[in-house]
Amino acid sequence: MPEGPEIDTDKLHEMIHDQEEREGGTLLKAIALTTALLAAVAAIAALRAGATVNEALVLKTEAARLQAEASNQWAYYQAKGIKAAVQEASRAAWLANGKTPPAAHEETTKRYAAEQAEIQKEAQTKEQERDAKSTEADHLLHRHHGFANTVAIFQVAIALGAVAALTRNRLLWLGSLGLGLAGAAFFAVTLLK
Repeated sequence: MPEGPEIDTDKLHEMIHDQEEREGGTLLKAIALTTALLAAVAAIAALRAGATVNEALVLKTEAARLQAEASNQWAYYQAKGIKAAVQEASRAAWLANGKTPPAAHEETTKRYAAEQAEIQKEAQTKEQERDAKSTEADHLLHRHHGFANTVAIFQVAIALGAVAALTRNRLLWLGSLGLGLAGAAFFAVTLLK
């Protein structure tokens, strides 16, 4: 007589293992699919982050060039002012000696004043262009930070998904999904700004 009931435990153990693999396999496939989707959206966010920072750098460079041009205009403005002052001093010397200054002195002084007004206008235009470029660059840098933060959120979600796959922990996977959704929302808000 046998010592206990004869049950094929090997077959039962194999059935349990197969069932566990099927359930675990479905979870692993779901984790892999969502992690791949998160990685794809993270790649798009990273591209947007790179593009916005490059655009901002180009605009900042343009603003620096405009600043240099405005500075040149202001130096030219001052040079014209100095020339006008020299003409006025020469005129004053003529008058101090009781003589009439040549007519060219006054004409030259007026010409310098008119040239200064035109130069001033050009310098102010350059400064306005510089300010516009710099403001646009600042806006792009702000957007860049939003995209960069989005990429960081996606990276944490992907890492959490990897840990969920290794441990086959559904709760960690749900955390990864939640973080991924938060990253997607943050990405959408940054994209629409």
